[in-house]
Amino acid sequence: MKKLIFILTAALLIVSCGPSKVATEARKTFKGDWTLNSITYPNSQGTFDVTLFNDASAACFKGSNWSFVSNNNTGTYTTSGADCTAGERYFVWSIDEENTPTGTFDFLLKPTDRKWNSTTGNQGFRIKLVSLTETSMIWEQTVTLEGSPFVIRMNFNKL
Repeated sequence: MKKLIFILTAALLIVSCGPSKVATEARKTFKGDWTLNSITYPNSQGTFDVTLFNDASAACFKGSNWSFVSNNNTGTYTTSGADCTAGERYFVWSIDEENTPTGTFDFLLKPTDRKWNSTTGNQGFRIKLVSLTETSMIWEQTVTLEGSPFVIRMNFNKL
């Protein structure tokens, strides 16, 4: 009887430590190719010079193509534009557990030197995954501008 209780307890701990079913489904939905259609700044007026992911201006990201590989949590994006350093960038990503009260996810994106190399500068960017469907997703990143929260919203469509 003690062995049975021990086995059941161990099994429960193993199951409870794994990702939730909701997070697993989100990873599957991420898989594939996406286009970043628009970048907006909700509740803000004016013109802003925003650099995304310590890489390039927001203008270089509009129309960029993103590819997510769910079985190893890697991906690429490609920037382009007249005043942009065009090219493919690599990253690793992960989805944190669901934020139950809001129904959203936190998602972590870490740029890498190459497909399998370490993160660049050991940096990462925490992003709120506001919406995710089979055909679209919305990210929000909150930064500080002049001492106040400033929201950057990125709208994607699946290719």
